Amino acid sequence: MTNITIARGDGIGPEIMEATLKILDAAGAKIAIDEIEVGEKVYLNGNSSGIAPEAWETIKRNKIFLKSPITTPQGGGYKSLNVSTRKFLGLYSNVRPCMSLHPFVSTKHPVMDVVIIRENEEDLYAGIEHQQTDEVVQCLKLISRPGCEKIIRYAFEYAKQQNRKKVSCFTKDNIMKQTDGLFHEVFNEIAAEYPEIQNEHFIVDIGAARLADSPEMFDVIVIPNLYGDILSDVAAQIAGSVGLAGSSNIGEECAMFEAIHGSAPNIAGQNIANPSGLLQGAIMMLNHIGQSDVAEKIHNAWLKTIEAGIHTEDIYSPEISRQKVGTLEFAQAVIDHLGQKPSALKPVRYANNAALNLPKYKRKPASLKELDGVDIFIHWHGSDPNELAQNFKQMLGADTELTMITNRGIKVWPDGFKETFCTDHWRCRVKAASGKQMNPSNIIQILQAAMDANLDTIKTENLYKFDGKAAYSLGQGQ
Repeated sequence: MTNITIARGDGIGPEIMEATLKILDAAGAKIAIDEIEVGEKVYLNGNSSGIAPEAWETIKRNKIFLKSPITTPQGGGYKSLNVSTRKFLGLYSNVRPCMSLHPFVSTKHPVMDVVIIRENEEDLYAGIEHQQTDEVVQCLKLISRPGCEKIIRYAFEYAKQQNRKKVSCFTKDNIMKQTDGLFHEVFNEIAAEYPEIQNEHFIVDIGAARLADSPEMFDVIVIPNLYGDILSDVAAQIAGSVGLAGSSNIGEECAMFEAIHGSAPNIAGQNIANPSGLLQGAIMMLNHIGQSDVAEKIHNAWLKTIEAGIHTEDIYSPEISRQKVGTLEFAQAVIDHLGQKPSALKPVRYANNAALNLPKYKRKPASLKELDGVDIFIHWHGSDPNELAQNFKQMLGADTELTMITNRGIKVWPDGFKETFCTDHWRCRVKAASGKQMNPSNIIQILQAAMDANLDTIKTENLYKFDGKAAYSLGQGQ
């Protein structure tokens, strides 16, 4: 018997959770349930996180969390509970299988069986945003080597466990050479450890286009957080319906399982929602807790139900389906098919799955880190970068020099174009003068001089070399 935590969620959440639990019970899942309340009611009672401390304790105690979709109120500083749960519990891997069920669910891609493994904790989902000037806000994109290594190794171990042949990596490292560049670099390193598995890399835009057009060319895709969030929904939809897809969120200690769709409040309480997404999440949960025999029984019964043409409204088609049913009726149909296997669709087999081999991250020796300069960001209402450069250079001593000014990343000084549109957000790059060495006191002196000159410095970013290699981007056009 395994203790799990459940949350019925908002909108259609309670209905699809009830349907899912009925199927788990009928199939003989050996689980004991602790129920918590999260989501909209908790938010609107004044808790901006959407979850109470005692609910966290229940999740941490049981380690396994099956969650229906929730509603995050718009505005008001409410934080996404999904993102918070993944990060607080270290759920670094989001696994989303997307398989077409042709010809029983309408799809333009009858041959499709893709698993998207998405990094779950960092990237732009760090959620670190600031308004810096009247006209400019920023969001920090954070990519770490531990984050890259953990998710990429998970992808290769998953492919090995599931007898899949290829892992594809999507990044945008032709533009984001430091962040996405690190993800691609680590992918190449780890891929070399798995010579029996094919590997390939795509720039995310062309990769997305090929996924949408020819998903049969992909097997396992490993991808940073934001791209993965978008493309896993795309993949689920072109496979047949977002409503059919579930996901697992796996960490070193805890795991969360859910549908990938939202709470759909517009159809709540009408007994028309498709419980398949949450049921797929529950099947992944059963595999995770070692009840693969029950997972296999439920998944095959679900496939048999789909194959029998018993469909909820979202996938019902008069040309394909035989019977339109509600949420609970669909659950009963799955229960009625327990012990049966599909004949046209390929049956699943989970019973012999070996556990994933996931070693803990080992920190590498520290690099030699040298200060090479500083980017000082300025809120300035002028429009002529030559004027800003002249003012800024007057603040510098003999040890430092201004080397570049950018506006929204594009170099505007020296040798900028008068056609370039500039906002009130400027980056001034300072380095050591010829024959000098940059040090932290230089930065302090510059900031003090800027304050004395009433120049509004809003942010600094130190520029470093690691083992003698510059570890910062050039300005666009530099």
